[in-house]
Order: sequence, then structure tokens, then C-alpha cells
Amino acid sequence: MSDDAQTAESLIPYERWTDDALREVVIRAIELAASSGLPGEHHYYITFRTDHPGTRVPGHLKARYPQEMTVVLQHQYEGLAVDRAGGSFTVRLHFGGVPSTLVIPFVALTGFADPAVRFGLRFQPTQDAVAEEPAEAEPEQPAIPATPEAPAQVVSLDAFRRRPARD
Repeated sequence: MSDDAQTAESLIPYERWTDDALREVVIRAIELAASSGLPGEHHYYITFRTDHPGTRVPGHLKARYPQEMTVVLQHQYEGLAVDRAGGSFTVRLHFGGVPSTLVIPFVALTGFADPAVRFGLRFQPTQDAVAEEPAEAEPEQPAIPATPEAPAQVVSLDAFRRRPARD
């Protein structure tokens, strides 16, 4: 294969098609949780753009997470529903004991993980996403729904971090 073929820009949107196919995996996972609950130790970390058009997040959360937010679906969630026609899902979570309903378009997703099986996906921002983040923005901390009924759990994300290549 020549260098020209390797550096040529594709006229076929393979990256978008791949993202669309992987988003379908997330949609099916959320549909499963909505219809049957999460089996075994499965739980989802869902990261999304709060500033994406169509995302609906209560004001107090939007103020705290103006660009990106991570939620956890594990034991305490309600009203999980997928709207395939609308291209989004809805879930009701408790943040500091305050119930909040979130509407998240699938195109706003930037990450999905199921730590129980060490499965994770990252998505490219869509073209209709709002303004770019500042170059030196600090990463947002995940918003983990807190409920008084559930005991606190510490989850190590070290298993999901990429390890540097060894020479």
C-alpha cells in the first residue's frame, strides 16, 4: 500500500458509521435495563454532553456540569425508557437526595462502560454539537447519583485506563 493511500481522506463516512453501530450496542443495553433491569453485577457508566442540543438536564446539574457529565445506572434509577424514534432515552436519578429527570440524546453520548465485564466505548462528538471546549478545560468529575438508602461504594477506574506501552 502506498503512502498516498494511507493518508488519503475517505469520501465514505466509515467513522460515523462505526459510531452509529456502536451506539446501537448502547441503545440495546439501555433497552435491556429498561425492560428487565440490570442482570447480575452489570452497571453502566454513561458519559454525555450536557450542552448538546436536545439534552435536558435540571438547572442545578447543568450549572455544575456545563459541558459533560457521567451518570451511573446501577441500583437506584427509575423511569428508564428508550425513545428510538426521538433518538434519546429518559431516566430519573437522585442527586443528593433530589430526584432529577434527564433526557439524553444518543448522539450526545461520549462514553459508555460496564465495569462488571470491563466493557467500554468512546464516541466522537457529532457535528451538530455545540461550541468546542476550551483547550485547557479540566476534566469533569463523574456525577454519581447519591441515595440515602444505598451504602456508599468506591469504584476504582484504574482497570479502564490505558496502560503505557512497554519497550
